Amino acid sequence: MLILSRKLGEQIVIADNIVITVVEIRGDKVRLGIEAPREVPVHRKEIYELIQREKSQQPDGASTDTATGQSK
Repeated sequence: MLILSRKLGEQIVIADNIVITVVEIRGDKVRLGIEAPREVPVHRKEIYELIQREKSQQPDGASTDTATGQSK
């Protein structure tokens, strides 16, 4: 794991096409802005884990809209 210190307004660049910017620091919370190509999925970890659980529970070939929980 790479650990970096960043100040407000500073950025991190990943693989030429992903930029993470520290946009706000308030108490123990840091707000990050993430710029990435549309084809690169970016999720909070808890949402990513929910998507993975839904995928593992579906029969092969079925897809579910994670926003509504309904089959497409």
